[in-house]
Amino acid sequence: MTDPGTVLITGPTRNLGRHAVLAMADRPDGQRPDLLLVGRAGRDLTAVAEETRARGAGVREIGCDLSRLADVRAAAATVRALLAAGDVRPLRALVANAGTMSADTRRASPDGYELTFAVNYLAHAQLIGDLLGSFTAPARVVLLGSNTYHANFWRRLLGVPEAEWADPVELARPATGEQAPGMAASGVAYSKAKLAILYYAHELQRRAGAGINVSVFEPGWMPGTALGRGAPEAVQAMSRALGRVPGVSTPQRSGPLLAAMALDDKWAHLREGAFVVKTKLTEVQPVAHDRDRERRLWEATTELLERAGASR
Repeated sequence: MTDPGTVLITGPTRNLGRHAVLAMADRPDGQRPDLLLVGRAGRDLTAVAEETRARGAGVREIGCDLSRLADVRAAAATVRALLAAGDVRPLRALVANAGTMSADTRRASPDGYELTFAVNYLAHAQLIGDLLGSFTAPARVVLLGSNTYHANFWRRLLGVPEAEWADPVELARPATGEQAPGMAASGVAYSKAKLAILYYAHELQRRAGAGINVSVFEPGWMPGTALGRGAPEAVQAMSRALGRVPGVSTPQRSGPLLAAMALDDKWAHLREGAFVVKTKLTEVQPVAHDRDRERRLWEATTELLERAGASR
């Protein structure tokens, strides 16, 4: 097995991210990576770092509000400095786990972008872009995907329309109007961000070095997690009830699977945005492969990130 080196994970403080972090820390000596925990500074980040250290892992906390691209750039600079100083082992994996689903698509990030798109997609594009030259091969980038990018069973059950792709500059623009768009609109925004992640994964693989493998992990639907904390109480109550249905995914079950994607030899060969649903390599729907959209997404992402940087 290759030295696990250092794994960076965003969103490590709760649910899927927390259980992935603890699963990595529970690995035996020689298989346990150093961990860079990138998340909002505060009690939750400190708590998971302390719990992880108690299990024997080398841990660094990097406070970062992923809705602020300036914070993301600062976090990447911190990572580069730690690597350059030899304070952590070589960077072998980045797990882009953090995510949100804003209940109101009019809500903008501090940089002026629709919040769901900003956190789920743009923040990770910024972080990965800033660290692409800092990996030591063989290395992995694991992005968090979702089957909601197409009209699957759960979308139909919850009455969420299928996502309709638009130019990424439009996807990044907050909704307008006085009336809140509602949960259907927020669900579409989330799905569009997840479709963008699939397109990004394909294009990133074309542009990354030969020693960096890009894959996408779908943890299964986990109703009742903090992802939907902005939803109306009735929706949250239904999600909690569904979360007790046998066979539905939970952070406790899916967290170790995400850790495996970053570390296990079983997944070392995955490239080109290979899509894994829990433990099964799965072919994505045809809509998730589009060279023109992937190229345009990369161009637009560069434009959006540069615009945010220039406004600081």
